[in-house]
Amino acid sequence: MVGIRRAGTRNASYPIGGEVIEQPLDLRRSMQIVRRHKAVVVIFAALGLLAGVGYGVVRPPMLTSSTLVALPPSTHDTATQVVVASSEPVLADALRSIQPAVPLETLRSRVQVKSVTFTVLSISAQGKTAAQAEGTANAVANSYIAYVRTANSAAGKVHAQLLQRATTASGTSLSVRLLVTGGFGALLGLVLGVIVTLAISRRDRRLRGRDEIANAIGVPILASLPVAHPTDAGRWARLFEDYAPSVVHAWQLRNALRYLGQVDTATASNGDGFSVTVLSLSSDRRALALGPQLAVFAASLGIPTALVIGPQQEPEANVTAALRTACATSQASSRRSDMLQVAVADQGDIVRQPGAKLIVVVAVVDARAPRVADTMHTGSLVLGVSAGAVTAAELAGVAVSAATDGRQVDGILVADPDRADQTTGRVPQLGRSAHRKMPTRLTGTTTETTR
Repeated sequence: MVGIRRAGTRNASYPIGGEVIEQPLDLRRSMQIVRRHKAVVVIFAALGLLAGVGYGVVRPPMLTSSTLVALPPSTHDTATQVVVASSEPVLADALRSIQPAVPLETLRSRVQVKSVTFTVLSISAQGKTAAQAEGTANAVANSYIAYVRTANSAAGKVHAQLLQRATTASGTSLSVRLLVTGGFGALLGLVLGVIVTLAISRRDRRLRGRDEIANAIGVPILASLPVAHPTDAGRWARLFEDYAPSVVHAWQLRNALRYLGQVDTATASNGDGFSVTVLSLSSDRRALALGPQLAVFAASLGIPTALVIGPQQEPEANVTAALRTACATSQASSRRSDMLQVAVADQGDIVRQPGAKLIVVVAVVDARAPRVADTMHTGSLVLGVSAGAVTAAELAGVAVSAATDGRQVDGILVADPDRADQTTGRVPQLGRSAHRKMPTRLTGTTTETTR
C-alpha cells in the first residue's frame, strides 16, 4: 500500500470520509470566487439594469404644477377650505376637464392642497407630462372656485378667485429617472449575483487551487500550464507539430521531467530510458492534452520520445477517439520532429518503441469507478487534472485504485490553472527516493527494493 503524504495549508479543504470540509469564506477568498464567476455576476447586473430601466419606462417620473387661489380677507377658517378644495365634489367636477381621463382615486392621489397664507391656497397636481400636470391643477382650482361660490358649498359661500394659473411644471426628467432606476437595478443585481455565486461555490466540491489539488492525496504539483482543447484529429495533429510552451511553462515541464527521472538530452542518450503514464479522468476532458504536450515538449529538447495512446476502458474510449485517430493517421507527417513517435496500443502491456528513450502513455479512467489496473504499467504514474474539474473524492479514488494495483501517483500536472490561484501545490520532500521501502515484517527486519 502507498502511504498518502499530507501537507498542511491554511484554509484548505481535506477529504474526510468521502466528504470535504468547507473552507471559510474570508474577503480574499470571496473576491477570488467572484472574479472566477464574474460572468454570472455581470449577467445578474445586466438583468438588474434592464429591470430598472423597464421600471423607469413603465413608471415614468411625475411632474408637478401649482396654481394659487385667493380667499377673501374675511375668511377665518382656512383649514376648512383646504379640506373642501380636495373634497370629492370638487374633484369629481374637475374630472370633466382633465385629459386624458383618470379615475377619481387616481386624481385624489395626485392632488395636494395646502394654505400658503391665511388667504391664499396652493393647489398642486401631478401628471406624466407638463401639460397634464398644469391642466389638472387649473381644473381643480376652477372646480373649487365654482363650488364655493354656490350656496350649496359645505363651508358656506366664499368669493374665492384665481390668483395665479399653473403655467409651468417641475420634476425629474425621464433620462435622470432612467439613470437612477437603472443604476439601482444594476446595483441590486450585482449584489444578488455575488450572493448567488458565493452560495453556489460553497456547495461546489470541485478543486481549483493547486494546494487544494495537492493536499487531496498528498502528491505534489509538478507543473501547471494552459492546454490546447483539440476537438478533432486534425487539431490534434497540429498540436503534435506546432506546440511550443512559453518560457515559464517550458521550465515547469523541464522540472517535471527532471523530477520523474529524465534530466536532459545527455541523460536520455544513455540507458534504456523511462516511461510515464499521464492518467486523467473521463469527466475531465480538458486534461487530456497534458500527456501529448509533455511528449511534444520532451521531443523538442532532443529526447527521442514516443507518445502512446493506451487501451481505454469503455466508455472512456470515446474520450480519446479523436486523439487515437490523429496518432493512427499521423505516421507520415513530414513536419513533425524526428524525435517524436506516435502510436496506438491495443494491449495492456507497454511495448518499447524503437529508439525512444522516453515513452509517454496517455490513459483515461472512469471518474466514478476508476480501474488503474486496466492501464499500462510504466515506470511512473502522473495524474492530469484540470482546475475546477475534479473533486477530492475522485482523486482519492484514483489513488486508492493505483495503490491496489501496487502503484503510486508520483505527481500531478494541472491544466488551465485558475488565474486567481496564488498557491503552488508543493508538499514536503519533493525529491523521489531511489529506494522504496517494503512493509516491515513482524520480526522487525526491513526489505528494500530498487526501482
